[in-house]
Amino acid sequence: MMKKTVIVYASKHHGNTFKLIKAISDKYEIAIIDAMKETHVDLQKYDIVGFASGIDFGKFYLEIENFARENLPLQKEVFFLYTCAMDREGFTDSIKEIALEKDAVILGAYGCRGYNTYGPWKLIGGMNKSHPTENEIQECVNFYEKLLI
Repeated sequence: MMKKTVIVYASKHHGNTFKLIKAISDKYEIAIIDAMKETHVDLQKYDIVGFASGIDFGKFYLEIENFARENLPLQKEVFFLYTCAMDREGFTDSIKEIALEKDAVILGAYGCRGYNTYGPWKLIGGMNKSHPTENEIQECVNFYEKLLI
């Protein structure tokens, strides 16, 4: 039996993160929650909870962290997706900490570059204009598929 999955996301600027989620939802029946629009949702009925976000000052958007703090039930299986300007270690540290406080089982994380026009990058037309690429999007779907095994 397929595990019931929900992905809670915030995709603020160019829809980079949403592109990853959309690719997964095109192939698998999952629920999607926009944390920018819904702040209180009962996640108890889901087997797996994904949190997806752009990266802001080295961590997931505050809306995602607050959503996880308020809504993540105890002992859920969780995973993380993110898009960023430049991939570095530690982007999932704060969201992992919240999940661990809820005794969650962390299944893994997938991150890739995304188009970025924040701050000074706007002056030069942005960076990572072609990201996430079709290959990066497919890698994200592959990541999700491995969680289901």
